[in-house]
Amino acid sequence: MIFRRALQRELASSAGATFTVLFTILVTWTLISVLGKAAGGKVASSDVLALIGFAILNYLPTILTLTTFISVLAAVTRSYRDSEMVVWFASGMSLRRWIRPVLTFGLPILLLVATLSLYVSPWAALKRAEFVERFEKREDLKRVAPGQFRESSSADRVFFVERSTAGATVVQNVFVNSNDDKGNSVVVAKEGVIETDGKGNQYLVLTNGRRYQGTPGQADFQSMEFERYKMRVATKVPVLGADTPMNALPTSALLEVNHQWARAELLARISAPIVCLVLMLLAIPLGFVNPRAGSSANMILALLIFFTYNNLAKMMENSVKRGKLEFAVAWWPLHLAAALTVLALFAWRLNVNHRWHPLAVLSAWKRRRRDKRQLPAPAPLAKVEAE
Repeated sequence: MIFRRALQRELASSAGATFTVLFTILVTWTLISVLGKAAGGKVASSDVLALIGFAILNYLPTILTLTTFISVLAAVTRSYRDSEMVVWFASGMSLRRWIRPVLTFGLPILLLVATLSLYVSPWAALKRAEFVERFEKREDLKRVAPGQFRESSSADRVFFVERSTAGATVVQNVFVNSNDDKGNSVVVAKEGVIETDGKGNQYLVLTNGRRYQGTPGQADFQSMEFERYKMRVATKVPVLGADTPMNALPTSALLEVNHQWARAELLARISAPIVCLVLMLLAIPLGFVNPRAGSSANMILALLIFFTYNNLAKMMENSVKRGKLEFAVAWWPLHLAAALTVLALFAWRLNVNHRWHPLAVLSAWKRRRRDKRQLPAPAPLAKVEAE
């Protein structure tokens, strides 16, 4: 009982520190990515915080899986490094006794990973797709950022405004370049105001400006000055959900869709909690370390195993997506092989007579240290006097 409480406290402390580091890295990377898209005009600046939150929810299952794996591995490695496992094995305790407290610590995280993967992450992906789609289908002038050239949604106009005021309904120092059947026209004006008629159409009303129209390369350009010029702004009616990506569909909807892309996405969602469980158990026999050596090798090996396992799961997902494998065949071989690897490592560590068993290695190391202390000191060499 005391061992379980101490181990769970150590696992919780290690998990808290690991999750804080990984979560900070994730937030920083996501912030840089979303801010770069906002600066490039791909997303609205007012949606930055929401998009960061949706991206974090999407990557959170992977972060929790890695946190659990590293936490269990760190606890087991510390026990070997501090020679606590020598006392553990000498007391007749087996390595299997670690499974119950590790599962007690990891099952709540496993349920959280399953909930995030099956329900929360698809919802976050759906909301992110709606935010991006809503921004792409906004009115032309609302897509314009002050000081930047922006193309209209119909790709036949280029807008530039020096600055905007009053919630982007009033723009100043406007430049509009239009291409149509009549040729090319350039309109510059000191100010523009967005007006709406009774039918819901929006117009850009420019004041105190000049309009140039003609064909580039020819001398037939026409120029005129105006005090008021009315230009219709192309507007798309937002039809959200028409092009919903596959990763944004609810799990219940994926079960009803008989399509290889839907099966691949379902495979990815099911694999997340299975990977978390297998890695959690793999960390117990993998945590062996020689007290004379450092624990960095174990941590590097753990990271390689984590990324290899996830990449293999992605390969199976892509195989289903391309139609090379059926869902019923692709979802279990990789995880079965990983589970058999865990069982093989447990059997190896439980074989006390094996020369590489942790108890045998630690006993041999202590025996060598004791023999070195008991060896007599070498006799001093006799000095030979020169003749």
